[in-house]
Amino acid sequence: MSYENETQESEPVQEQDPKNPFETFIYHQRKALEETGKALEALLPEGFREHGGEASREFVKGFKALVDAAITEIEKATNNAEGSDGENGDDEPPSTTGKTKVKVQVD
Repeated sequence: MSYENETQESEPVQEQDPKNPFETFIYHQRKALEETGKALEALLPEGFREHGGEASREFVKGFKALVDAAITEIEKATNNAEGSDGENGDDEPPSTTGKTKVKVQVD
């Protein structure tokens, strides 16, 4: 009788009762992935995990700085392009016909 109590206590209790075989499969696959992650983490020394995490954060910070610089340069280029469009000195809209005019015959 004590054996039954031990086996019932050692088995994980499912958070929610699966309704079909596919949900049961997904539940067990998720649990297997979690346990695999814990096993791999246990293999790595604490210092490795600490420095690996810091390296990941620095990697992200580097890309953030790169993207921020690109955004700044794009904004500068956009502002320069917008400012140069209206600087022809005539206060007239730009010509859409060009320098020569073309006569069009309408029937």
